[in-house]
Amino acid sequence: MSMVDEPLYPIAVLIDELKNDDIQLRLNSIRRLSTIARALGEERTRKELIPFLSENNDDDDEVLLAMAEELGVFIPYVGGVEHAHVLLPPLETLCTVEETCVRDKAVESLCRIGSQMREGDLVDWFIPLVKRLAAGEWFTARVSSCGLFHIAYPSAPEMLKTELRSIYSQLCQDDMPMVRRSAATNLGKFAATVEPAHLKSDVMSIFEDLTQDDQDSVRLLAVEGCAALGKLLEPQDCVQHILPVIVNFSQDKSWRVRYMVANQLYELCEAVGPEPTRTDLVPAYVRLLRDNEAEVRIAAAGKVTKFCRILSPELAIQHILPCVKELSSDSSQHVRSALASVIMGMAPVLGKVTVTTYCCGLAKVISVERTSGCPYLLLERDFALETESHNSLLLHRVTDSLLRVRFSGFELLLYAFSPNDATIEQLLPIFLSLLKDEFPDVRLNIISKLDQVNQVIGIDLLSQSLLPAIVELAEDRHWRVRLAIIEYIPLLASQLGVGFFDDKLGALCMQWLQDKVYSIRDAAANNLKRLAEEFGPEWAMQHIIPQVLDMITNPHYLYRMTILRAVSLLAPVMGSEITCSKLLPVITSAAKDRVPNIKFNVAKVLQSLISIVDQSVVEKTIRPSLVELAEDPDVDVRFFANQALQSIDHVMMSS
Repeated sequence: MSMVDEPLYPIAVLIDELKNDDIQLRLNSIRRLSTIARALGEERTRKELIPFLSENNDDDDEVLLAMAEELGVFIPYVGGVEHAHVLLPPLETLCTVEETCVRDKAVESLCRIGSQMREGDLVDWFIPLVKRLAAGEWFTARVSSCGLFHIAYPSAPEMLKTELRSIYSQLCQDDMPMVRRSAATNLGKFAATVEPAHLKSDVMSIFEDLTQDDQDSVRLLAVEGCAALGKLLEPQDCVQHILPVIVNFSQDKSWRVRYMVANQLYELCEAVGPEPTRTDLVPAYVRLLRDNEAEVRIAAAGKVTKFCRILSPELAIQHILPCVKELSSDSSQHVRSALASVIMGMAPVLGKVTVTTYCCGLAKVISVERTSGCPYLLLERDFALETESHNSLLLHRVTDSLLRVRFSGFELLLYAFSPNDATIEQLLPIFLSLLKDEFPDVRLNIISKLDQVNQVIGIDLLSQSLLPAIVELAEDRHWRVRLAIIEYIPLLASQLGVGFFDDKLGALCMQWLQDKVYSIRDAAANNLKRLAEEFGPEWAMQHIIPQVLDMITNPHYLYRMTILRAVSLLAPVMGSEITCSKLLPVITSAAKDRVPNIKFNVAKVLQSLISIVDQSVVEKTIRPSLVELAEDPDVDVRFFANQALQSIDHVMMSS
């Protein structure tokens, strides 16, 4: 083909492939639009390619989706932002198709293009497009238009802004629920661009209409609008307009609306502030935690820790903890699982109560009053003193001249310093209950968050209460539960200390090396390495290495492979001396194993030891074993042995 005809060739290929019966060819041509556009140049792209795409939009949804995506990044290929408006017609057409994902992608691309267009072009081209879609005969166009108002509105003149607000209000009252749903979904984005004066009047009127819609699918989307609008309004306006809607939604007849409230309540609390949260939203949240529908309780239980963070510990203990106790024995395993995934986070939230916290937090304390002619009498009265006053009161009491008063002072101090805080009294029984739940996901969720509770309840209580349950779960019938326990062991070991670990958990760590599930055995090998790093080589030499090496003679080859894996992980931690004296002899003897899988794993382990031991040991011990393995009848054994020998040669050359 001549040089003159070459520029015509790409567009010809594109047209041919777009008309091809093979959908894959059509897809490939659409995904090469940027390449074709570069070949055509900016002017021909505007005059030939874009009109062609506008006319050929009756295709498979997959092709149209790719087209909508490509056009969103097409501004550089049509000559920059001054020509961006030429991309609007094909995307406008795609906004009217029946397939939802195509429309969504077309709206996304229009938003991307509109955000880069000049203000004058937005008024001349983009806003008329939005108005055409909003007035579309078919509901798909009106659905798509709702996602474009937040791009069109800021650049519009005042008269156009009034018209756009009116159009959006009409869309919120559209006959088709799909249009109203789209309007509810995009209300927050549109409201963020509206002036404060119109926000209180026009937008809040639109919002109130949506909250009273007869379709629950519209109302539940209005819940999301509560949080978005709450961030835009002043606190007093938020309490006036948003709070009553949230409270009503929490009692909505549709469980899907209540579910959405349970999911969004934390964000809604941030919008309305602490005082309305305490008086209005805490009761609403309690209702959701005790909802008849399991799905609502699942959503509410999943937010319990987040919600408690914005409350005082006293409020959480008084209102939320009783519900948590009920949920821990809920009839739905999914509710218990949702609770188990977050409940550990409540321990740091409630925390250990110190002397100061106890003194300030007690609603009533025993106060000492000296009355005329009588010894000290113990009277009950409300306290509202500062911390220093409470501490001073305790100090006076324990140093008082009367034995009876000193006794009552020590009683208060013992209570303040005792471990009977909110976490231990209220949460620990729930932890233990969930750890023994019959549903494995519940146990798994609790185990995965155990580290959050250790720092709060202390090692003594951990060992007395939680540790027996952990030991029991170490032999759980579900392997994922056992795996979660193994991953938690190094953290537990660091907190328990060497002595306690050896007594309670040492045997378990060895037992996992012979588990029936590979993932458990592999995790157990990694666990030994992490323990050796935590407690040091001397401890590992005494408690791990002898037991590991004894297992190399296990009759089952899979367990012998696990030991090789453990040795390869432990060697870098143990150092050159112990590796040469204790580990290397065992590995070289395993090279004579009858199972090929063992032998090629020996070759891999020997290769990993090259950088750990001295060069003399490599030549005297490792190389002869590898040479022998390199002559093995099995092809895999020979391959890995030769690979290890090449590593030795490479080290020799580099040194």
